[in-house]
Amino acid sequence: MSSNQELMARRIAALPRGVGQTFPVFVARAQNAEVWDVEGRRYIDFAGGIGVLNVGHGHPKVVAAVQEQVGRFSHTCFQVLAYESYVAVCERLNRLAPGSSPKKSFLVSTGAEAVENAVKVARAYTGRSAVIAFGGGFHGRTLLGMGLTGKVAPYKTGFGPFPNEIFHAPFPSALHGVSVDDAIAGVEKLFKYDVDPARVAAMIVEPVQGEGGFYVAPADFLKRLRALCDAHGILLIADEIQSGAGRTGTWLAIEHAGVEPDLITMAKSIGDGYPVAAVIGRADVMDAPAPGGLGGTYAGNPVACAAVLAVLDAFEEEKLLERSRRLGEHLTARLRDLAGRHASIAEVRGLGAMVAIELCKDGDPHRPDADLTKALTARAIEKGLALLSCGTYGNVIRILVPLTAEPAIVDEGLDIIAACLAELGA
Repeated sequence: MSSNQELMARRIAALPRGVGQTFPVFVARAQNAEVWDVEGRRYIDFAGGIGVLNVGHGHPKVVAAVQEQVGRFSHTCFQVLAYESYVAVCERLNRLAPGSSPKKSFLVSTGAEAVENAVKVARAYTGRSAVIAFGGGFHGRTLLGMGLTGKVAPYKTGFGPFPNEIFHAPFPSALHGVSVDDAIAGVEKLFKYDVDPARVAAMIVEPVQGEGGFYVAPADFLKRLRALCDAHGILLIADEIQSGAGRTGTWLAIEHAGVEPDLITMAKSIGDGYPVAAVIGRADVMDAPAPGGLGGTYAGNPVACAAVLAVLDAFEEEKLLERSRRLGEHLTARLRDLAGRHASIAEVRGLGAMVAIELCKDGDPHRPDADLTKALTARAIEKGLALLSCGTYGNVIRILVPLTAEPAIVDEGLDIIAACLAELGA
């Protein structure tokens, strides 16, 4: 078998440089929260495929369901020859969506597709075109997704122009002096300076920002957004692609605020690594597009649908929401203990098991320490821990370890973070 170095050389020769790679590691096998590379070295996985593996690598229920489905058929295109599993997935997602309104769902293949289709549905329902998003938000790598994303480098650099009638308002962050009042005022200023609210089809918001730095939207902020949307006939889209599927201790992060969105986008961990995404919403809103207006060749692939149904079964049978809450409490306690010993940790934050630390020079939030963050992730992989950074300034360490990870594995990973911070003199 080739070495990591040999495979990196082949990769560089065959792939464009725009396809990034965080670590020079090539995986041979994985199980739950552990990964082994082609040279046989073991790693603890705190990255989770960027929030895709909430039920872990190779969950036995998912593996069995996928193998059984592949043996029957792998593709027909649901819009041509349908199959029950697609319908069953939508039925279950509808039941899990918050609020009393009747729900409908449809499936696509990626998170970016889900976002694009949610905007399509919102425009069809309202007859309007503008969309409001938030600074630091991430909504995908398509042109519309990048336009909605509130972070330039690396996602938007060199790729413009982007679709018009997209506007950004501030996202609240107490650490950085942006209050809920400030954020709401930012939206209201858009109505005064940039776009008539009567032209706005939707607002899209992550209840917990992912790439933006794991900032949690306060419940009051989401409630006030809901009220603003209601006052102006605007739809509220909750982007739950990274925060959903149990990561925060509830199926959807927005449940913590008690707010019912009009539309929800999901992807990542609903399929445990199989390419599937969903748009879920109020039935009357979802019925706005005409027949043929929604879909895709691979949308709701039957193998991916089998994986989703197995993931949903695992959540119920293994009580993974409760496990997520316990994991989050443990992660937060351990990281706060570290913060008490390292001035570089300006904040420990998160919701459920979606937890992060923000690294700043001397703990000063006005002096983000991206260099320390890079050094920490580099030192961690050397010690056998896959750890991801994020944030507008690249100074946030996020933890997306599978919810099914054994406690001893979680603690081993946290011990590595502690050792790295100590060695780096942070």
